Amino acid sequence: MSAMGDMKRRGVVALGITALVTPLTVALGAAPAQAASCSTQAGPYQKQVEKFLGRPVDGKQSAADCAATKAFQTKHGITPNIGYAGPVTWGVMDLMLKQKAVGKNPNKDGKCPVNKGRIACVNLTLQLSWIQDGKTLVRGPVPVRTGRNGYETRTGLKKIYWRHIDHVSSIYNVPMPYSQFFDGGQAFHSVGVSMWNPPGSHGCVNMTKTEAKAYWSLLKNGDDVYVYGRKPGT
Repeated sequence: MSAMGDMKRRGVVALGITALVTPLTVALGAAPAQAASCSTQAGPYQKQVEKFLGRPVDGKQSAADCAATKAFQTKHGITPNIGYAGPVTWGVMDLMLKQKAVGKNPNKDGKCPVNKGRIACVNLTLQLSWIQDGKTLVRGPVPVRTGRNGYETRTGLKKIYWRHIDHVSSIYNVPMPYSQFFDGGQAFHSVGVSMWNPPGSHGCVNMTKTEAKAYWSLLKNGDDVYVYGRKPGT
């Protein structure tokens, strides 16, 4: 073979090797892209989120800020969980602060009736529930997860009319342990997600298993339930 032919042959081989190597290089380049999934941008609520998480409050996104924010988002099912201090993340944190401020006086505004004896109260605005007997606090207040936009938990005075400890939803085919129904298909029941997991339930008042069990032991058919306020975002 001539020298010129040999050079052409080697050129073709080299092109072939390049074609094989290029996809591999692109594939290897995916790792840094995944690592960059933690946002480097400061969000509109950067300072508020930093303060809530006990981070230095400078309004600037750092790797540590992002990691702490992302861990919070992951814990509470906030998506996308990329560590960005956006309105949904701050909305959850702000709600937590308002819930904490209530302390042990959830009916300070006097909106849940105190003339009904034992009654379960649900404040949609603060996403809190408690059981009281007259003016005496029996249980709570505890964070709850109520209906999302389009599936709002209906307000008003109601009564528990049916209880089913091992209920499974016939509509959504999901377990609803410790169900206590008070308005059509709406009930108190436990769930396995965070109480601050957005956007909310399909109308039921979700609780942790511990609280749902406590409500089960404290309430009975015929007991009053009072739901009032308006859930943020509905």
